[in-house]
Amino acid sequence: MLLRLGTRGSPLALVQANMVRDALLAAHGWAPEAVEIVPIRTTGDRVQDRPLAEIGGKALWTKELDRALLDGDIDLAVHSMKDVETIRPETIAVAAMLPRADVRDRLIGAESIAALPHGARIGTSSPRRAAQLRRLRPDLAIVALRGNVDTRRAKVAAGEADATLLAAAGLDRLGYGDVGVAIGVDQLLPAPSQGAVGIEVRADDSMTRIHVAAIGDAVTERCVWAERALLAALNADCHSPVAALATIEADGLRVRAEILNEDGSEHVGVERRNLGGTPHEAAELAQALLSSAPPHLRRLFGH
Repeated sequence: MLLRLGTRGSPLALVQANMVRDALLAAHGWAPEAVEIVPIRTTGDRVQDRPLAEIGGKALWTKELDRALLDGDIDLAVHSMKDVETIRPETIAVAAMLPRADVRDRLIGAESIAALPHGARIGTSSPRRAAQLRRLRPDLAIVALRGNVDTRRAKVAAGEADATLLAAAGLDRLGYGDVGVAIGVDQLLPAPSQGAVGIEVRADDSMTRIHVAAIGDAVTERCVWAERALLAALNADCHSPVAALATIEADGLRVRAEILNEDGSEHVGVERRNLGGTPHEAAELAQALLSSAPPHLRRLFGH
């Protein structure tokens, strides 16, 4: 038995790939050589000087791994689910998601958003983070900042920006649990799927699909699928500032979501409880957001 596990080559991606490998070995009692990690360089890793939205969006993280998977060069691929396009090829299936980590963002460079100096330069290439920060602090200057976690931290240290936001999950997985200040979800609602690691396989590879499904976390999967259904219902893309978080409570799913325009001056939020996570509910949530939004904000979502 040999499964070839494809992954991006960044430090965080390799950590996440090893998490998946370890989970598979433990779940099935396999020997270490049963799962081979295959790093694959993606366009998103190669092009670091422009925002993703300008050069092809989330597909820049997935297309090379998709090709390797469909060509049979690898048997499964590991992704941060927030980097996976909402609409995926029918030939590829998400077979499992690992237990979700901390969904929050962490602020690097200041003790709080309120403590940032007037006019501070915040480094981010995320439309969501940029819009949310501008909504809270219109005086802030947003500067483009891309690269892996260490690269972005180094750029802040070198003065290219005064501060930045990074996902707490990625920092924790890299051993940087003490870096930065976590920002509560009531202040910064996270990106849909933030903190979740997914494993994709060929849709017709039933054996690998069964092996991978054994390491899936049902709570994570239910919540992330609800968030992704909302993205699909909104017709959102990588240019769209969208935040969403689904959590499981005693009476069902609680979903919080918001859409913003680019500078954060227009903002609409919605919260629903006692949901089942159905596409129909996602469509109703999307309609609730869009019907309350001013015309310019609706146009960002094709309405």
